[in-house]
Amino acid sequence: MRQLILIATALCLVACEPAASEPPFKTTEITSFNEPWAMAFLPDGRMLVTEKSGQAFVVSESGEKAEIAGVPAVDYGGQGGLGDVALHPSFAENGMVYLSFAEAGDDNTRGAAISRSTLDLDALELTGTEIIWRQVPKVTGKGHYGHRMLFDDEGFLWVTNGDRQKFDPSQDMQSSMGKILRLNDDGTAAAGNPFEDQGGVTAEIWSSGHRNPLGFDFDMSGQLWNVEMGPRGGDELNLVIRGANYGYPIVSNGRHYSGRDIPDHDTRPEFEEPKVWWTPVISPGNLEIYTADVFPEWKGHALIAGLSSQALVLVELSGDSAKEKARYDMGKRIRSVEQGPDGAVWLLEDQTGGRLLKLTPKN
Repeated sequence: MRQLILIATALCLVACEPAASEPPFKTTEITSFNEPWAMAFLPDGRMLVTEKSGQAFVVSESGEKAEIAGVPAVDYGGQGGLGDVALHPSFAENGMVYLSFAEAGDDNTRGAAISRSTLDLDALELTGTEIIWRQVPKVTGKGHYGHRMLFDDEGFLWVTNGDRQKFDPSQDMQSSMGKILRLNDDGTAAAGNPFEDQGGVTAEIWSSGHRNPLGFDFDMSGQLWNVEMGPRGGDELNLVIRGANYGYPIVSNGRHYSGRDIPDHDTRPEFEEPKVWWTPVISPGNLEIYTADVFPEWKGHALIAGLSSQALVLVELSGDSAKEKARYDMGKRIRSVEQGPDGAVWLLEDQTGGRLLKLTPKN
């Protein structure tokens, strides 16, 4: 009987995986990189692209690349290195660029950090660099940094910080690990955060109980959504609620890599459940909520970069509910997805030789 159950489970893991959808887009290869990680669009239509090993580039839409000097030193290895890039909301006036990266510490420790610099586009150089935020505490290991960044319409800087494969810090309110944070543009805790009266690191926290949150964005009604990698199964799409706890590692719809079970979310109603979860996993790289008219069928919905799934995953959002609507096979691990200024969608493939791709309608 046990053998039959195992066979049925194995069949479901294959058969229950959604079939690839016919893509409504054509794909244009622009250029390629060595382990690209993130991109952000400049006001003039060019973009900034980071490489995990510590390089950053200004890239034109036609693929011309120019390396930027002055990038902070990064602790490259494992899942660590140079990560996300974000422009200050007033970039056109102040030229400020934010980079997230893995930073070395003492005694073989390391942690996520964020720098703020002024970008001189003529000299192609970052100047006046200061480190405005650091993960607390630094720990050993080279995984689960998270360190995605996002500015909201009020100018607050949102940051994801993974659990660093340490599990318990996700529930420790004296640690920034396993959290989503809301900061001022100088890296200090923002007023109005749910735990601001406790001060210190706790005052930075917006939500807790996350594992490895690698993407987030605001929908068209202003709600924040995040995607994160589950353990062995149980990748999650969450509606991020002020002060909420998402339960990791106490609950998860996956299990430990050792095979040891983790209770599912529905066993502990005090924790927020994901709106969508995936087993088999999609391995989300980041998240972009599409707001343009170029792909009208995508407007208001979430696009997720899929790593192990080698896909662009479309999730339909409706109020506070969500469901996977389509999955487009890209044939490569996808690290990042962004909406361009003209409404086209841009992808970065993962790993060495990862291409920058532009998606436009077929017709």
